[in-house]
Amino acid sequence: MDIIKALTLEFSLRQTQVENAVKLLDDGNTVPFIARYRKEMTGSLDDQVLRELADRLSYLRSLDERRETVRASIEEQGAMTEEISVALEQAVTMTEIEDIYRPFRPKRKTRATIALAKGLKPLADSILNPENDTPLEALAAEYINEELGVNSPEEALAGANDIIAEIISDDASIRKRLRVVCSNFGFLSASSDKEDMGVYEMYKSFKEKLSKVASHRILAINRGEKEGILKASVEFEEERALKIINSSYAKDSNPYKEFLENAAKDSYNRLLFPSLEREIRNELTDNASEKAIKVFALNLKQLLMQPPVKGKVTLGLDPGYRTGCKVAVIDETGKVLATSVIYPAPPHNKIAEAEKTISELIKKHSVEIIAIGNGTASHETEVFAADLIKKLGLEVKYMVVSEAGASVYSASKLAAKEFPDYDVSLRSAVSIARRLEDPLAELVKIDPKAIGVGQYQHDMPQAELGNALSGVVEACVNSVGVDLNTASAPLLSRVSGLSDSVAQNIVAYREENGAFKSRSELKKVPKLGPKAFQQCAGFLRIVGGKNALDSTAVHPESYDAAEKLISLLGFTEKDVVSGKLSNISEKLSLRGADKTAEEIGIGVPTLIDIAEFLAKPGRDPRDDLPAPMLRSDVMSLEDLKPGMELTGTVRNVVDFGAFVDIGVHEDGLVHISEICDRFIRHPSEELSVGDIVKVYVLSVDTNKKRISLTMKKK
Repeated sequence: MDIIKALTLEFSLRQTQVENAVKLLDDGNTVPFIARYRKEMTGSLDDQVLRELADRLSYLRSLDERRETVRASIEEQGAMTEEISVALEQAVTMTEIEDIYRPFRPKRKTRATIALAKGLKPLADSILNPENDTPLEALAAEYINEELGVNSPEEALAGANDIIAEIISDDASIRKRLRVVCSNFGFLSASSDKEDMGVYEMYKSFKEKLSKVASHRILAINRGEKEGILKASVEFEEERALKIINSSYAKDSNPYKEFLENAAKDSYNRLLFPSLEREIRNELTDNASEKAIKVFALNLKQLLMQPPVKGKVTLGLDPGYRTGCKVAVIDETGKVLATSVIYPAPPHNKIAEAEKTISELIKKHSVEIIAIGNGTASHETEVFAADLIKKLGLEVKYMVVSEAGASVYSASKLAAKEFPDYDVSLRSAVSIARRLEDPLAELVKIDPKAIGVGQYQHDMPQAELGNALSGVVEACVNSVGVDLNTASAPLLSRVSGLSDSVAQNIVAYREENGAFKSRSELKKVPKLGPKAFQQCAGFLRIVGGKNALDSTAVHPESYDAAEKLISLLGFTEKDVVSGKLSNISEKLSLRGADKTAEEIGIGVPTLIDIAEFLAKPGRDPRDDLPAPMLRSDVMSLEDLKPGMELTGTVRNVVDFGAFVDIGVHEDGLVHISEICDRFIRHPSEELSVGDIVKVYVLSVDTNKKRISLTMKKK
């Protein structure tokens, strides 16, 4: 396969773009580095396209590798023909290659292999391609052989049937035709004889066309089947399938047509359909998982890119009943100022004591904002905080923060190293506070799969999910940039080109030698070689260092070009940090980008990027997004009434809708049909995690704690 040509067509790109992208990837360059600093080579392909291109490149190379393995095996068996060779060359999926290889794959003991051992292959061939119309019994009588275990014509014909059934089952063209027709016209059904179906109630008697069944339903049915609640199967008309098989194997001109029709039926029911059903269900699951992973990745990106609450002292509350509510106060940089434990919720109800502790902490440290974890006892803690704010007349706001994965982090070796003097629960309170102050810097410490934005993440292929989510974290960290002198090792390890060990070496070097004064000083860090420096340098920032350009996203390899640009446009290097370059892009436009790029000796895309980096040296792309919604009061589920208008924050986006936090502890569901008046294929077309939205209450089920919301004003 010409992989470059295939990728060019598939992605609708120019061949040079694909060739250069593949070369850059093969040379060990990371996706963030290529996307930002090699735009001339790739035609400005963004990181998302580059990741998809890299994934597809890997698949096509694996496909070619398997193709050659299969070719070698068939040739070794002396069975290669021109027809098989062409079919192998034209195969574009693993399934097609495996279908071609199926007849030649070493088989375990089957009814057909037993019949072959009895010498019945010639009989099967004579029935498939008869030279005359000898009666079947007479034809079969010639193969009676008591030594081989063939004692009668009936036994010979039964063996021939088994051989023919397997030949039909192994026919790549038949399998392909049946797979396509079944996928288009078959049904996925689910049923159950259980009394209590729980969340699977809608699947008690379910049937939908394979071509139309929604991804989240496929994953739900799979999980219900795994839990022993549902029985699922693929349904397809046997008559339709047999017509396809018989058109190739039981033709009217064959005197043994009736025998071949019976063999086709046996093949379909015993071999073909069970195999195709497994393949189709696997394919449905793979496609559903792929879509779910994309939704998870999109939600994760939006969560990580939530605007930080900068420059505020934050008090974090990790709610709890019996063990109390853990408290941590952190300063504007995330440094822990104080910790405590209060007991405002049942069974202790020490509200007055808790109020005294919190009010003292707020006054002593000038706390401006409170972050409350959304787990156990969250609602009671939220009520306590809102009442305290109101009672004391404090200029303090609060926000309920997702604590998904906080327990994973607090019990980790990383947390133990970061906070050796705190117990696990206090570490969680610190993490909750930091999640509000800088979501990205804190959440990178946690396995992305534990963050819990998406659906059915435990049912997806974990390796693919992990790779996709790691790519999202990497993309977010590098798009924001990292302060080299304050970043933790987990955050640094997500920077382009840096491994866990090198990130730890950077922190160790910083602790031993003090703050980095320049990017070039990175070259002194153990195990950080020239390639790693090239990949990471542009994404690391140094504020107040020797070189003003170190505080920008300009790559060190472009410092000469940046200095020439600054000079040509009448600025000085001191203007970089003073903010006097805010109009540099406009000045460049007036002078002419093409002319200036040629004069400096760089490409136009790089020149334009340099100008943008210089205009906003410390730019954080998260600042362009709406700030998180903070509250000072609280409601309960019982306060909600149909038609009530509320403002909420989107917490999760799934295939069938979005979950919105409206300040009552339980998130409400806006079904996809209630998001907007126009038709949308997926809620992500209109909503993102973190969006602040206006919603209206449709219904409330206090027993099941379910809230139905709409974004359409009724």
